[in-house]
Amino acid sequence: MTLDSLVGGFLDEALQRAYPGGPSSQSADVALAPPEFGHYQCNSALRLGKQLQLPPREVAELLVQNISPTSPFANVAIAGPGFINLTLSSAFLAKALFEQHLDPHLGIPTTQHPQKVIVEFSSPNVAKELHVGHLRSTIIGDCLARTLQALGHTIVRLNHIGDWGTQFGMLIAYIEKHHIAVSSTTELSELMTWYRAAKEEFDHNPDFKQQAKQRVVHLQSGEANALRIWTHICNISRQGFQEIYDLLHIDIQERGESFYNSYLPQIVQELEDKGLVTLSEGAKCVFLEEFKGRDQKPLPTIIQKSDGGYNYDTTELATLYHRLRVEKADRIIIVTDIGQSLHFQMVFAIGIQAGWLQPNITRVDHVPFGLVLGPDGKKFKTRSGETERLIDLIHGAVAKALDILQQRGSADWPQEELSKLAQTLGVNAIKYADLASSRTKDYLFSYDRMLQFEGNTAAFLLYAYVRTKSILDKATQPLQTDAKAFHLTHPSEETLAFLLLRFGDVVVQLAEDLLPHKLADYLYHLAEGFHQFFKDCRVHGSKEEANRLLLCQLTSQVLQRGLDLLGLKTVPRM
Repeated sequence: MTLDSLVGGFLDEALQRAYPGGPSSQSADVALAPPEFGHYQCNSALRLGKQLQLPPREVAELLVQNISPTSPFANVAIAGPGFINLTLSSAFLAKALFEQHLDPHLGIPTTQHPQKVIVEFSSPNVAKELHVGHLRSTIIGDCLARTLQALGHTIVRLNHIGDWGTQFGMLIAYIEKHHIAVSSTTELSELMTWYRAAKEEFDHNPDFKQQAKQRVVHLQSGEANALRIWTHICNISRQGFQEIYDLLHIDIQERGESFYNSYLPQIVQELEDKGLVTLSEGAKCVFLEEFKGRDQKPLPTIIQKSDGGYNYDTTELATLYHRLRVEKADRIIIVTDIGQSLHFQMVFAIGIQAGWLQPNITRVDHVPFGLVLGPDGKKFKTRSGETERLIDLIHGAVAKALDILQQRGSADWPQEELSKLAQTLGVNAIKYADLASSRTKDYLFSYDRMLQFEGNTAAFLLYAYVRTKSILDKATQPLQTDAKAFHLTHPSEETLAFLLLRFGDVVVQLAEDLLPHKLADYLYHLAEGFHQFFKDCRVHGSKEEANRLLLCQLTSQVLQRGLDLLGLKTVPRM
């Protein structure tokens, strides 16, 4: 049981005793309190007072009277119109912290109802390099997969690669027209050059455009030469993607759009059989009344074009069908940019209409995110106006991190260690700056800010972790091993203990709201709490050394585990 749920349980019981058979069926409203008022605040009296037509303060007094004498609260106080402020006792904090120390999961609960969760993230297009726009999907999806796995769910990490469709007909037609030899030694940069040239010709040459469309049909029907070229293109792209995934420590399983090709006719037929398809200008479409354009007419979801070809929407519906009917997922999470929100709302709605998706059985989440902005506050681009390549962004951060480390006096370290530290710090800085920002908003990319050793940055958290390890390495006593002897004697110890005990609650909440910045905020406040504790409480040589070393070790473990859930690595020294 997590700390928040334990506290909530005591308030729920008080509610039951105060109002048996009445509004007590509702759970108590419990939230974290401002530090100056205690640990938790219960606001139920304000809601109940309105329902019962009683003064909220009178309701609060009755609730307080019914809190069990075995509760963990050292102080319960009513403030203002009926807020109940609750402070946990030092003895309870010490006991709970020692139990967390013994827990191999550090307070992260293991779910009693494990699910099969499919997390789709990254999702680049073949024949194109990963760019800055793929950064957020990749690292947010990885964080969510790590978090749900930590809670005991079975995770399928899918990279839904764009390896099918019009762009491949265009590229294959261009390669064939210009007699270009494609092999396993072809570089991804060459593919990018051909793709740009093919797109130019596609946009301005009607004959070539028609040829490209024909090659799509040939590819979908399994024509040998089209498949051969397509296979080379996919393999070349795959190698380029993997280089970046290795740098970012991303574990992901590729499953491109082509995987679902055989399901496309079945999807169209099933939707037709259920009366959901309307013919519009020769194309087969699904219209749903709840989705309308500016003209107030229902928006179409085209599932088969007038030439008989399929498109992105058809593939998305086949993907949803496969994950529900074949893979039997209990939960599906799709991480893409916020611009695709309407698209996924429509796909999910069609899935419900078709009877594949039952929201009371399977939860589906589209996890949208905002843009990465450059220093000018506009969409991140290179000086030439091209979209910034992700590989360049990573190498730039590592180079900047190396400069900073050398300026901070690390230049005399062994070169291999310094290079490894710079790579960890650079990659961590990029990932943390993104994850620490609310994913639904745009954020400004700045090497200088993300690599600072002060403030809410990866470097600050790493420095806190390294300091805990240093303290433990210099210890003159062993850790406290007697639960009865473990106690907290200073307010800063109690503050740090409370922060540590909330780790499980933060992880549980992340699995629910899918907002990584809340975990980042928690780790930042934990690091701040640790630094304040270290400032206020002498560890080495004090009579409390054994107790305080245990606080240091648990802080070290929670920081490391929390950073790992974000996809960040730790270092032995800085």
